[in-house]
Amino acid sequence: MPDLGEHRSSRLAYDQGRLEIMTPLPDHEDNKEIIGDLIKILLEAFDLEFRSLGSTTFKKPMAQGVEPNQCFYIEHEAAIRGKARIDLTVDPPPDLVIEIDITSRTALGLYAALGVPELWRFEGGILQINVLVGEGYQAVDESPHFPGLGLRAAIPLYLAESKVVGRNRVMNQFRDWVKGCKAEFDKG
Repeated sequence: MPDLGEHRSSRLAYDQGRLEIMTPLPDHEDNKEIIGDLIKILLEAFDLEFRSLGSTTFKKPMAQGVEPNQCFYIEHEAAIRGKARIDLTVDPPPDLVIEIDITSRTALGLYAALGVPELWRFEGGILQINVLVGEGYQAVDESPHFPGLGLRAAIPLYLAESKVVGRNRVMNQFRDWVKGCKAEFDKG
């Protein structure tokens, strides 16, 4: 993938000679940030160490490259901790990637080729959770990282609510919901 610098506003995806350049819209960026913040609340509440690397460029030499909207290292956080660069020829891919589809569709094949185990797509108010099975993705009802939580319903609900009552109020409501869920897990 060409190096266009750190301070550009466009995002890139490259697959076998085809380059896609996207310019994110405010709604796209707002959705990305709110969903990312909700995930951070979940990870912190369940005391899961993580690294959020945002839209870091991930590529394999001469084949594929992509910039997720948001990504998280969870199981493999220690493997990349402190690294200034991620090299997928030796480092693992992110454990969880978030893509917001407003004007373009997520290239699932690119993430599968990179070996990303879990990919969330948010499009038209619907959250789809996908897990890598073999060489492709399969839609599932719940996240392997957060089993037992109804996130496919909860994330869109809290995201929509943030646009009405404000971000901070919704983050606090979500924290309370997560605490209740965690208390139920701790009982069982």
